Amino acid sequence: MNTIAPNVSQTINRLSSLDVFRGITIALMILVNMASIADNVYPPLLHAEWNGWTVTDFVFPFFLFIIGVAMAFSLSKYTEGNKPNAALGRIFRRAVILFALGLFLNGFWNQGIWTFGLSTIRIMGVLQRISLAYLFAALIVLFLPRKAQWIVAGILLVAYWLTMMYVPVPNYGAGELTAVGNFGAYIDRLIIPKAHLYKGDGFNFMGDPEGLFSTIPSVVSVLAGYFTGNLLKNSKVNSSTSMDLVLFGLTCLVIGGTWDIFFPINKKLWTSSYVIFTAGWALLLLAGCYELIEVRKIRRWAKPFEVMGLNAIAIFMASIILIKVLVKTKVGVGAEAPMTYTWIYENIFASWAGKFNGSLLFAFVTVLLWLAVAYIMYRQRWFIKV
Repeated sequence: MNTIAPNVSQTINRLSSLDVFRGITIALMILVNMASIADNVYPPLLHAEWNGWTVTDFVFPFFLFIIGVAMAFSLSKYTEGNKPNAALGRIFRRAVILFALGLFLNGFWNQGIWTFGLSTIRIMGVLQRISLAYLFAALIVLFLPRKAQWIVAGILLVAYWLTMMYVPVPNYGAGELTAVGNFGAYIDRLIIPKAHLYKGDGFNFMGDPEGLFSTIPSVVSVLAGYFTGNLLKNSKVNSSTSMDLVLFGLTCLVIGGTWDIFFPINKKLWTSSYVIFTAGWALLLLAGCYELIEVRKIRRWAKPFEVMGLNAIAIFMASIILIKVLVKTKVGVGAEAPMTYTWIYENIFASWAGKFNGSLLFAFVTVLLWLAVAYIMYRQRWFIKV
C-alpha cells in the first residue's frame, strides 16, 4: 500500500512542480491499488513478490521523498533562523495525526467497515511509517548541521545493511532475508504483540512490511528528498539545475543497482539498496517536472496532477476507504454473493474489455473519479493538509 506527503503548496509558490510530482504519485497509487484487487492484473501494477521491483514499488518511497523536499522549504525559517525548538510542536503534532490516521484506516479494515477491533488492530502501516520517518528526519534536520545530516544518512543505511546481513536471528542465523527469518521481522515480533502484526501478503504474523526496524532506512528516503529540496532552494531556476537532478538521479541508480548485488532491492524489507535506487528514480521524475514546469513554463499538461497534489491527504484517505468498502460489501445475499468490487469489475469492465484490460480500465476510471473530486475541492478552495 502506498502513502501521502504533508501538503506544502501554500508555502512553496515557485515549486508547483512538487505538487505535480505529488499528484502523479497519488494517481499512480490509486491506479495500482485498484487494479491489484482483481485476479488478472498486468505485472507492472503489482508489487514485486519479494526481491526486485516494479513501478508500483516506487509509490511509497516517492511520497517519503516528497516529504523531504517539502521540509527543505517549510523548516527553513527554523533551521536558518537557528530556532529548532520552535518547530517541535508542529512536527510532533503532524506525526501524531498521521499515525492516528493510519490506525483509523487499519481499524476500518480490521473487523469490518464500521466495527473497530482494538484487540487485534494492526499497529504499523503506511501512514504510521510516514509519521515516524518524517518525525526522525525532521529532528535530524533541525538539530544536526548539514554535513552531519549526510553522515547520519550514510550510517543508517550501512548499519541497516550490516545488521540485516550479519547479525544472527535465533533459529535462522545471519543474512536470512526471508519474511520470517530476517532480523527486522525478529525485532517486530519481539516488540509488537502477535495480534497486532500484519496478516497479509504471506507474512501471517511473521513480521510487518512496514515494521519498526525497517522504518530506520525509510528515514533516509525522507532525508534524500530534503537534500534535494535544499539543492533546489539554493539554485537558480534553469536547465542546469534540472541536469544536476538528473546526474544525481543516475548516480543513485548506479549505486542502488550495484548495492543490489550484495543487499537485494526489496520493498518489504526496505533495504538500503532500495532506498538509494528509488531515490534515483524520484530525482529523475522531479527533474522532468521541474524542467517542464519551472524552467520552460509548460504547465497545461500538469494541471490535473497539480489539482490532485494539492489535496493529497484527503484523496489518499478517501480512496483507501472506498477500496475497503468495495471489498467488504457484497452485491446480493448469501455466501456466493460477489463482493462489490468483483461485481463492478466483471459486469462493467471485464465483460467487454477482457480481464486484464478490465482491471486496468476500472483502475483508470477510479483515478478519473478522484480527479473530479479533487477538482471540485480545488474550485471551492478547499485544501486539507496535516
